[in-house]
Amino acid sequence: MMSIRQRKGIKTTEISENYPASEENVKLENKLSSGCTTRRLWKILSFTTGGTIALCIGLLTSIYLATLHENDLWFSNIKEVEREISFRTECGLYYSYYKQMLQAPTLKQGLHGLIYDNKTESMRTINLLERMNIYQEVFLSILYRVLPIQRYLEPVYFYIYTLFGLQAIYVTALYVTSWLLSGTWLSGLLAAFWYVTNRIDTTRVEFTIPLRENWALPFFAIQIAAITYFLRPNLQPLSERLTLLAIFLSTFLFSLTWQFNQFMMLMQALVLFILDSLGMLPEMKVTWLYGIQITSLFLVCILQFFNSMILGSLLISFNLSVLIARKLQKNLKTGSFFNRLGKLLLHLLMVLCLTLFLNNIIKKNLNLQSDEHIFKFLKAKFGFGATRDFDANLYLCEEAFGLLPFNTFERLSDTLLFYAYIFVLSVTVTAAVAVAFHNLSDSSNQESVDKMGKCTIELKPETAYNLMHTILFGFLALSTYRMKYLWTSHMCVFASFGLCSPEIWELLLKLVHLYNPKRICVMRYSVPMLILLYLCYKFWPGMMDELSELREFYDPDTVELMNWINSNTPRKAVFAGSMQLLAGVKLCTGRVLTNHPHYEDKSLRERTKAVYQIYAKRSPEEVYALLRSFGTDYVILEDSICYERRHSRGCRLRDLLDIANGHMMDGPGENEPGLKPASHPRFCEEIKRNLPPYVAHFTRVFQNKTFHVYKLSRNK
Repeated sequence: MMSIRQRKGIKTTEISENYPASEENVKLENKLSSGCTTRRLWKILSFTTGGTIALCIGLLTSIYLATLHENDLWFSNIKEVEREISFRTECGLYYSYYKQMLQAPTLKQGLHGLIYDNKTESMRTINLLERMNIYQEVFLSILYRVLPIQRYLEPVYFYIYTLFGLQAIYVTALYVTSWLLSGTWLSGLLAAFWYVTNRIDTTRVEFTIPLRENWALPFFAIQIAAITYFLRPNLQPLSERLTLLAIFLSTFLFSLTWQFNQFMMLMQALVLFILDSLGMLPEMKVTWLYGIQITSLFLVCILQFFNSMILGSLLISFNLSVLIARKLQKNLKTGSFFNRLGKLLLHLLMVLCLTLFLNNIIKKNLNLQSDEHIFKFLKAKFGFGATRDFDANLYLCEEAFGLLPFNTFERLSDTLLFYAYIFVLSVTVTAAVAVAFHNLSDSSNQESVDKMGKCTIELKPETAYNLMHTILFGFLALSTYRMKYLWTSHMCVFASFGLCSPEIWELLLKLVHLYNPKRICVMRYSVPMLILLYLCYKFWPGMMDELSELREFYDPDTVELMNWINSNTPRKAVFAGSMQLLAGVKLCTGRVLTNHPHYEDKSLRERTKAVYQIYAKRSPEEVYALLRSFGTDYVILEDSICYERRHSRGCRLRDLLDIANGHMMDGPGENEPGLKPASHPRFCEEIKRNLPPYVAHFTRVFQNKTFHVYKLSRNK
């Protein structure tokens, strides 16, 4: 009994001793649960605040750009013809199809007019939905017809407000990408501020509204944001599937709205290939992204009635080659450093050879020549031999296709963007090189695998992707001025991410032996806030002045020309002239054209060169025969081209034609070997003298300070 009692006593003692511990555990659990609740509430508050700011700043940017456009042109007050003339060059051509769809009696007739178009290129019937990326104009015209807004909103405003609305989405996507990379919405706010304060170098939407890139780049930004999230490790299956859907939709819309989509996505595919080869990205996720690119292009190809330029794109050949090479060459990521390096070089060679082989086979089978001018331009641009090719030289002499001007960096430095970008780029490149070296080192034993794993933590997959993206698109922008908008917008994202990244500051503070978690927190929040204050202080007054500055559209000569054409020529009359002007002629008058600015067709390029002989040293009989072969009724000559001073000698349009025709150029200076004096004077100058050989074929019917219109005789 005593023993039993002792046992009971021991039990009672044990129980009594355990009471305080139980109470402590309960208190600890309560503290943990309350701490979790606080963190959850803080995350919800932060997400709500950041999301609200993202939407607000996107909307404000859209309103800001729309206001600049209105203030610059007084768009709400000018006549309809002036509004249409303000859509210069190819912008006017694209907008004309939106106008054409709205003017059609029914949607069916409107679509039929686009599929069987005989006004864009005289004496030819072409499928505009195949040739051009104008599904966005079709969609908007349908939307305008369906929505009950005709009483309140003019068609032109519905169009331009849609584009400015896309700018809101664009800025929001940049904001979200930076937020995802850094983990704080302050980074996104800084990215958006930099985008706006560097507006001259980040967008040109306010004066080239219908340009294809203004439709496409918002979807490209959404795609980058979705890829950034997709590359995060340990995503939930549902989140992963939804992200893949977002990537697919944004890639598809990007491809559908811009004819240069394949070249941009080829750069993106190169980013994936490099990082995958270096073991910085999960192989399965990279495969998904390759597949999405191919699928999107094939769908666009179907919608564009099997456009051969898409099927023959380097992107499809490259992606297929990478997937084939993977199957043929396995175990790329095992072995010693030099072993793996050798395998990678062999893999690179195999992919390159397969890409060229597949692309050559596809182009030969399709008899594809639509994009040959691009490769001629690239060959001449990078010094692989001089060329007398008219199309290649036309691109080479345009400022938009030249090198990025140095003053771009001065403007970017003025907002501190360039300095921040170089700082972040230097740190991340150093980390990437270290990670790449570790990944290529011997991974045959578990110890080195562990080391590699520890090293890859220093550069997350999503960070590695954005790093390589900004590097490759940076090279593209440096080599081709027009492509800077792809780089500078991402520069805002990358620089702001780095300044708000705990990993970047941790690495730097460790290097200078000042590491402390509190210091990291202070640096990642204080530095961006100081820059934001600086931007507000320096640029806010200038932005307010800009918004208060009022100008007005003024181009009386072009307005007079368009009014004359509308009043004095038959609706089926065929007009010849410069590509840029004829786009406006089609939009403002609906007349038939011989040529236009959408240059991605070989027969059109040949037509354009033939029409441009009006500015060359050719006889009136030759020019007349060329123009009549395209059914031309009227030809418009522009003094600004005939007596051009904008370009230097050798790059004026008349010089390019002289070189292509084998004639010596005008004016003092050297000529290329092999060029000979022309046997005829320059047509655009000589026709104004009204000499008998010219009067026999051409009759001047209109002229002002800028334009001269001649009617072609029908007696020949």
